[in-house]
Amino acid sequence: MENETILTYIESLLPEQDESIKKMEEYAEQNVVPIMEKTGIEVLISLLVLKQPRKILEIGTAIGYSAIRMCRALPQAEIVTAERNAERYKQASQNITENGLSDRITALHGDALQLKEQIEEKGPYDVIFIDAAKGQYMRFFEMYEPMLSEGGCIITDNVLFKGLVANEEEDMSFHRRRRALLRKIRSYNEWLMSHPSYHTAIFPVGDGMAVSIKRGEQDE
Repeated sequence: MENETILTYIESLLPEQDESIKKMEEYAEQNVVPIMEKTGIEVLISLLVLKQPRKILEIGTAIGYSAIRMCRALPQAEIVTAERNAERYKQASQNITENGLSDRITALHGDALQLKEQIEEKGPYDVIFIDAAKGQYMRFFEMYEPMLSEGGCIITDNVLFKGLVANEEEDMSFHRRRRALLRKIRSYNEWLMSHPSYHTAIFPVGDGMAVSIKRGEQDE
């Protein structure tokens, strides 16, 4: 997303992570597991520290990297996170246990579109973080936003998808499935920005992050 020189400079300023976090980052790189980019996770954590949520719902656990980073930054928070990939769920559970966070992070195995009842009974949530199948973003949002607490916010990652959403002229060079995914992300972004119940801003950090803040009655 960002100019490479600027991105490299910003990343050089980030504090060094401990061995547990490094281990997860190395595992993700070696096993081609998508985790948040370094600048993206830092911005997410900064937003959450300002918000101070007590309960967070994460759609898309992967190996538990972002859930663990969020939990460490927010000592009072509890996180419910869902992952459909069995191998990643297993690795996430192991990472959560090794970091001593099993009492504050509840990992659920299954498709988030089929876990509504389990997730709802653990709510409501002050923050919902969507970082799963990009083609299902709108369905995730519509299914879980009723579980958001008053004044809560929904954060969606990867909404700029390596910058590809910004250039429709390049679409014909992509495979049909990639073009379809890009259309879905663009539609989601447009829908978010015009949603009457949320104020949304899209930030060009990491792979693009949308922050949607639930409006109060006086704002609608």
